Amino acid sequence: MIYKNIQLKIEYDGTFFSGWQKQKNSISIQSVLEDTLKKIAGHSVDLIVAGRTDAGVHALGQICNFQTCSKLSPFQFKRIANLLLPKDIHVKMARIVPKSFHATYDAVSKIYRYVIRQSAEDTVWDRFYYYRESRPLNLFKMRTAAKLLIGKHDFSAFCGALGRKRANPNRILKKIKIRQCGNDIYLEFCGVSFLHQMVRILSGTLLYAGLGKIKPQDVVAILKSKDRREAGPTLPAKGLFLVKVFYSMKDIKL
Repeated sequence: MIYKNIQLKIEYDGTFFSGWQKQKNSISIQSVLEDTLKKIAGHSVDLIVAGRTDAGVHALGQICNFQTCSKLSPFQFKRIANLLLPKDIHVKMARIVPKSFHATYDAVSKIYRYVIRQSAEDTVWDRFYYYRESRPLNLFKMRTAAKLLIGKHDFSAFCGALGRKRANPNRILKKIKIRQCGNDIYLEFCGVSFLHQMVRILSGTLLYAGLGKIKPQDVVAILKSKDRREAGPTLPAKGLFLVKVFYSMKDIKL
């Protein structure tokens, strides 16, 4: 029996899901996708994913792969899946990749974006996709602090409780870009891998720098402290997006 390895690029609204990973008593992105692909392929499917997102986190370009013996083409998988999936999950691309491809281990970098909206009030239409901050932010101070976070560091101070005992705290942040688009401020982080809630805590710390609650250079002492209590708040999951996963160093742009 001939197996093929199919790669999917998917986007999803994570608002009403328990995150990517399958869980016993809640609905996850993984479980919905695997159940849908099982109906199409005619056999159980085990998805391998580039990065597991938490409850409420969204994705614009999540990558996963699975093996199948189905005779259906990747295009047919994509078309049928989008007919069956709920409207908050969408397959953007499907293609055959080498059998050795592994969405997790082959990823060389990821870009996450955190969205902060400068607004006095929430809007009912998209309140699940940003963190609202009505006070003015100093972007120069935020960018100055961000530059001090670039490189390889022990990011223990920027790690959520679930990751402190299980993961190596040393991570590499390649780039941080802070840009304004209308009322929205995008904090974009490019790194090899991230600790639990790391981007949300980094975003909260840069927010504090922008509000003047900490000085930009304070992030150096926060890194050295390795103490979560020294960093800024963990901003809500709803403002976080997995934007892109890279599998070649030459493709990385931010």
